[in-house]
Amino acid sequence: MNGTLGLIWWLTSVTDMTLNDCPNGCLDTERQDPQIFYQLGQLQSDEFQSANEFYVGYDSHRRRGPFRPTYGLSLTSDGAAWFGIGGKWSSQYVYDTPLFIETSLMPGFYRQGDGADLDGVLQFRAGLGIGYTFDNGSNLTITYDSMSNADFFDDSPSRETIAIRWTTNWEGESLRSRLGW
Repeated sequence: MNGTLGLIWWLTSVTDMTLNDCPNGCLDTERQDPQIFYQLGQLQSDEFQSANEFYVGYDSHRRRGPFRPTYGLSLTSDGAAWFGIGGKWSSQYVYDTPLFIETSLMPGFYRQGDGADLDGVLQFRAGLGIGYTFDNGSNLTITYDSMSNADFFDDSPSRETIAIRWTTNWEGESLRSRLGW
C-alpha cells in the first residue's frame, strides 16, 4: 500500500470531525445500530496469483466522533487469512441520502497459507467504497481495498481487492421491529 487509501481515510475522518463533531465534542460517543457485513471479492496483485476472498465483519454499536470501530476476518481460496480491527468513516454520518461513500483503515494479522507472501504478519488494510442504503437499513457497497505491511518490513508488496459487500443490522431497531420485540 502506498498510503493513498490510508490518507483518504484520515482526510475524510478528520475533516468530518473538525467540521461537524468538534463544535459539540470531537470524540463524543454516539449510539449506532450494530451491523454485520458479508463480502465476496477478487484479490489482485502484479506479483501474486489471483484468488477469491470471503470477508465477514462487524461494525460496532457506537462511534466516537467520525470513527466507527470495525472488525473483520478474511479467508481466501488460496488458504490465506487476515483478522483486523480498525476504524470506518461514512458519509452517511454527514449527509442524509441513500448513496454514500465510506473509507476504512484496519491494522491486522495475516496468515499466508498458500497465498501471497506479503513479507510479514502485520498488515494494514485500507479501503474505499461506494454504496446504497435501502429503506430497511441494509446496504450494498462496491469496495476497493489494498493490504500491505506499510514498509514495516524489508519488502512491502501489496494485495488489492475488488468486492461487493452486503451489510445488515445485527441487533438494532430494524431487526428488533422485524421480530416484533
